[in-house]
Amino acid sequence: MKNNYSIAERNRIVEENLPWIDRIIRRNTGLMRAAHLDYDDVYQDLAVRLIRCVETYDPEKGSLDQHIMCQLQYEMLNCKSSQRRYGFTAAPYDLRGAVISLDAFREDDSLYSDELAAA
Repeated sequence: MKNNYSIAERNRIVEENLPWIDRIIRRNTGLMRAAHLDYDDVYQDLAVRLIRCVETYDPEKGSLDQHIMCQLQYEMLNCKSSQRRYGFTAAPYDLRGAVISLDAFREDDSLYSDELAAA
């Protein structure tokens, strides 16, 4: 059975559990550095996941703290995906280095005009 929190009650629960976001980020600092993730972007993604997590919480399936921790950890792993980092919805999971600066192309290169047309 799904919870029936009012918006005010949901917001109160989310505010009480905001420290979970910092805990998850601290636990995954190495991952953030390796994937070149921005702290503010990750915090925002985790905050949105926290709100959704509280909204969809089912008390019959376990404690709220466990649910929040698992959902935030899962979202942290999603933050490093190529789809999330590059904004490609159909990007393969292992896509790396797909974004190339236009400065990397020479003006006499045939790809230069193609890239400008695509941008």
